[in-house]
Amino acid sequence: MQFDHHGSRQQGVLMLASGGLLMGTLGVFVEEAHLGALTLVFFRCLFGMLALAAYCAWQGWLSPRQFTRRTLSLALISGVLMVTQWVAFFDAIHRTSIAVATVVFHVQPFWVVLIGAALFHEQLGADRLGWIGIAFVGLVLASGVLGETHLSDPTSYLIGIAESLGGSVLYAGVTLIAKSLRGLRPHLLTLTQCAVGTLCLPLIAPLFAPLELAHISATQWGWLVGMGVLHTGLSYVLIYGALPMLTTPVIAVLLFVYPLTAIAVDAIVYNRALSMAQFAGMALIVTASLGVNLGWRLLPPRLVKARRS
Repeated sequence: MQFDHHGSRQQGVLMLASGGLLMGTLGVFVEEAHLGALTLVFFRCLFGMLALAAYCAWQGWLSPRQFTRRTLSLALISGVLMVTQWVAFFDAIHRTSIAVATVVFHVQPFWVVLIGAALFHEQLGADRLGWIGIAFVGLVLASGVLGETHLSDPTSYLIGIAESLGGSVLYAGVTLIAKSLRGLRPHLLTLTQCAVGTLCLPLIAPLFAPLELAHISATQWGWLVGMGVLHTGLSYVLIYGALPMLTTPVIAVLLFVYPLTAIAVDAIVYNRALSMAQFAGMALIVTASLGVNLGWRLLPPRLVKARRS
């Protein structure tokens, strides 16, 4: 039997694009649930855990043999990072907007490069440093901090930017841990992360803000279940299933379906369109991300050689 590489690639593109489109609607669920970030993340973890546990059980992946002591320890650490990042990101959406929080968060790949270089003593090179510099210029523009003088609460807005940026650093840590856990299925890693949130948030939340567990309406339950089942169950199954079918260049391009969808959704649903400067910033971030991931040259080879000599 001959394997259909073309058909597999098309299926991977469809799955990854669908996962990105679905993730791009997450902000609407965050806004429409009208609950605090800690409560939102708790229910996302709870319903996401149930959805992923059902899927993993169906696939026959739920086995203690999947976890060694090292694997479980790293998975639990990644769970703490992921849950904290979700809380920061959701609160950033409340303070800024879906589009701004999402765009700022998507400088995460550059933190992966910088943290990886610091931990593993990798040489970044002039090209990668240049792309990272361009990305952070794009970050300043995309954040809107230079032109958002009309904001009713500039302090809250800046806190939201800081939360989204901090969340991107935490997610970079999650990404680096995931890369070191190649023997563990990513579905099980995300399941573990959701379990960490489900078990820990009820204990930790009272130190900051009690979970809002009473007086939740039927409509709010719909948004909460959707965040868990759609944005943590279905979307991750689609994304994880697609990645092995695709090449790095295709993945690098399709990963931006998520932020572009979030921008469009924010504009359509809430009439919160990005300014031209913010769109320019987003374009710089996208270009720089592709430049880093695909190894594009920013400087002419002769100039790089001259600098080295």
